[in-house]
Amino acid sequence: MKIAVVEDYGDVFRRAAAHSRLEGHEVSVHTGPETDLEALAAKLADAEIVVLTQQRTRFPRELIEKLTKLRFISQTGRNTGHLDLAACAERGIVVSAIGGGQPHATAELAWGLAIAALRHIPYESQRLREGHWQSTVGVRLYGSTLGIYAYGRIGALVARVGAAFGMRVVCWGREGSLARAREDRYEVAASREQFFAEADVLSLHIPLRDESTRGIVTARDLALMKPTAVLVNTSRAGIIQEGALAAALRAGRPGYAGVDVFDNEPVVGASDPLVKLPNAVCTPHLGYATRETLEHHYDDAVDQILAFVGGKPINVVKHA
Repeated sequence: MKIAVVEDYGDVFRRAAAHSRLEGHEVSVHTGPETDLEALAAKLADAEIVVLTQQRTRFPRELIEKLTKLRFISQTGRNTGHLDLAACAERGIVVSAIGGGQPHATAELAWGLAIAALRHIPYESQRLREGHWQSTVGVRLYGSTLGIYAYGRIGALVARVGAAFGMRVVCWGREGSLARAREDRYEVAASREQFFAEADVLSLHIPLRDESTRGIVTARDLALMKPTAVLVNTSRAGIIQEGALAAALRAGRPGYAGVDVFDNEPVVGASDPLVKLPNAVCTPHLGYATRETLEHHYDDAVDQILAFVGGKPINVVKHA
């Protein structure tokens, strides 16, 4: 069968063990980001199977209806909000999606962003290359307060590292999340206002679940933060009220941000306002993008392909 892997930015699939399991099939790998649906449709015109990496690629009805040969989509990650499942069902396209993933890479990046912002690492590194010596003063982690919004698998890892740094760890979120935090002997904030006001590092780990969590972090929340604090978002951009973070950073509360996710991805041409702010350290959705994590995802994707080809598809997503 003709299989297309799209938006494999780091060209991992061809070098992964999963690739060798598709012997006998015709596999094409596309590494660049593609925002133009016509161009994407041309690339995938002959594909019978498409592999989608997390939520990198939008698959709206307009695109699906152009892909007349497409029979199966193998999605890594459970989130299918970028896929028009109704259009797939109408055309008889089977969609398999598997979650689980590995939380460590995203937790590691969260700390990378926090430390880079608080110690001005990108700025000072660039200045040193230009022939200058240090000119800023950073903020240490020891003795400060770490706020974890949503104590799940990733939030728990971030909290553990914060405790190892000698930070006070305070949590906020839904009751199930807070119950887990209490079990692990972390503090729970007395109020939402106190949570945002006291955090020196505030790390967001909230899943984006349509309207239930979209915009859950508001401009009012951000205005409560310290001018020395850093907000870290490695979750989804949509959990913050649209435009609120850029406005808050310009106003100086919080003083810094570490951002790995954006409202419209991929961000090319520095088109997102956050990328242009001097007090924001921005990365292009690197959270899960380690070789180990991607190889794990692609192994799952190939499991789904082989099951479909064998006539017994697994992890099938049903349109409601």
